Amino acid sequence: MGESRSGMRQAVPAELSSFIGRERELTALASLLATERLVTLTGPAGIGKTRLAVRTVRALGDREGLDTVWAELAALPEWCWDGLGAELAGRLAGREALLVLDGCEQLGEAGARLAAELLRRLPGLRILATSQRRLRLAGEAVLAVPPLSVPVTHSLQPLPAAVHAVPGHAAPDLTRRFPVADVAGYAAVRLFEERARGADPFFELTDRNAGAVAALCQALDGIPGALELAAGRSHQYAPAQALRRLGSDPLAFLAGGAGRSTRADAERSLRLASPAERLLWERLSVFAGSFDRAAVAEVCGFGSLTPDTAVEALLRLAPGLLADAGQGRYRLPLSVRAYAARRLAHGPAGDGATTARRHRERCRVVAERAARLWRAGAQREARALALRELPELRAAMNPLAAGGPGAALEIAVSLWFLWSACGMVAEGRRHVERALAVHPAPRPARALWLAAWLVAGFGEPDGADPLLVEAWTEAVHEGEDTCLAYLAHLRGTIALWEHRYQDAAAEYRDGLELLPSDPEFGPGREALRAAHTLALARTHPASVPAEDDPPDDPADPWARSWLSCAHALVQRHEGRPALARTELLRALRTQFGLDDTLGQAFSVELLAELEADQGRYAEAARLLGAVSRTRPRAAPAPRAQHAVRTRLTPQAFRAAYTCGARTPLRELLPELAG
Repeated sequence: MGESRSGMRQAVPAELSSFIGRERELTALASLLATERLVTLTGPAGIGKTRLAVRTVRALGDREGLDTVWAELAALPEWCWDGLGAELAGRLAGREALLVLDGCEQLGEAGARLAAELLRRLPGLRILATSQRRLRLAGEAVLAVPPLSVPVTHSLQPLPAAVHAVPGHAAPDLTRRFPVADVAGYAAVRLFEERARGADPFFELTDRNAGAVAALCQALDGIPGALELAAGRSHQYAPAQALRRLGSDPLAFLAGGAGRSTRADAERSLRLASPAERLLWERLSVFAGSFDRAAVAEVCGFGSLTPDTAVEALLRLAPGLLADAGQGRYRLPLSVRAYAARRLAHGPAGDGATTARRHRERCRVVAERAARLWRAGAQREARALALRELPELRAAMNPLAAGGPGAALEIAVSLWFLWSACGMVAEGRRHVERALAVHPAPRPARALWLAAWLVAGFGEPDGADPLLVEAWTEAVHEGEDTCLAYLAHLRGTIALWEHRYQDAAAEYRDGLELLPSDPEFGPGREALRAAHTLALARTHPASVPAEDDPPDDPADPWARSWLSCAHALVQRHEGRPALARTELLRALRTQFGLDDTLGQAFSVELLAELEADQGRYAEAARLLGAVSRTRPRAAPAPRAQHAVRTRLTPQAFRAAYTCGARTPLRELLPELAG
């Protein structure tokens, strides 16, 4: 079929490279084309709409002899638009055919008018459109093309021989080794690997680079066009180098190459957008992760773009955005966001600064709302909210951005529970220490307390001494009794892990005396009371009041999990191991739900003591191995370890301990399943 008089391609393009993934989309699109006259593939630039259309119509043509005309609209000059309908109608008159309008968004509203006119005039015609926008015609069937599947990098498991990463949700350490098997099955990784081999025949996915490849695929949102551009540079950069260059300048890294550049894609997308849509698109670049309508109205709805018009523009742009997890949430791909951010920075004076300020204020409010949920006992909801908004909160905790280190520390302190009770110690410590490093003296007592807790309470008490002294001094100066109480709690926690139970009980008691009845931040009275009870259970178990019927809905589930550990110690002391085990499993269910790795380590070590009491030394060794990576590094060896070592041969202990270290804890404790 060749080209038309206007220079527009009318033959189905050849497939110049292998087709990877999209099995579900291929099936869904073929099914829609069998029943609908107008089908629109939507998604952002580079998502693979054209490749999916090519593969589908070629497969249908081979199988069913489908008569197809391909109209490539991306580079069609505007002077050709008026005659396009007549040209296509003449070519398709009297035929049972499928017309593919590829890049329909380039025609703006004219694209919808073209499709409507052709469907009206040609009853035997079906149309498949690829577009970053819906055509919004009656009878239109829309199939949103998703990104390729990508590994979630924080869930990757390091190889046993590697130094284990601190659990959490931060990006992985790319110097560590990850099993290829953990990432090789994902479509984005398969695409990157194959295209990288095309650019560099010596490229190979290995345990050494698998984590970097996975992180690169995640950073590029699983968008095939961006992945192909990155893979095409594998002869220049190793995956870890590529990831660093991508982070420093996404536009420069993704510009050019064999395919279309990110900038060209973005400029074509904006060419026919309304002024409100272009302005919103630029302001959306302040969002590092996903956003919903309320967030867009709150952050972007000011000046000439009111909250209502911002939401209206968002709904028009939505088909060209990534649909994120959760209904009604969207996200800008990294490459598009980088280009939009550059436009925002060079836009009207003050617009970028105002958008950034409104974004940070929203993050402060979100962090406070999550903290209030935690204090109200809705702790899983608090964790879910903080994790969902974490990309935004991370951006807002940049101490060099508008608001400075004081604003960054305010958000970090509100999120104390995420760092300390939800397994994200390492990331929280980075945020707090980075902001404290540039904060002028005097530094705020609350932030110093949190920094000391994240350092000392989780494994490095000696390194926290200067922070403890400074935090105490500033708390006294500011009259922060709450901080003084939490510093006593911290000293008690250090003593607890060091098996100095008398000292721990005394510190916790002091903390409870200092703590206001309703503290406005931090762990709260229930947590300090649980810690004090836990220390008493080691020193004076008879003084711990019995609790035969624990509440089903405690006011502070996290604190309640630590209280369960205290009651388990009492049950063990009284010779009731079955009840003690029940208490510890109750604690672990909460700790797993919150991802409280420190609590899990403490509870499991107590379980190991119970197993050793019953003569099940190999089981105890496996449990100790399972939490060996999450307990404080500077803490003495677990109390059960000496007893287990004396009852097992060195070889048997090592084998059981290593087995536990390599086995998910839930597999060792089947009672926790579900």
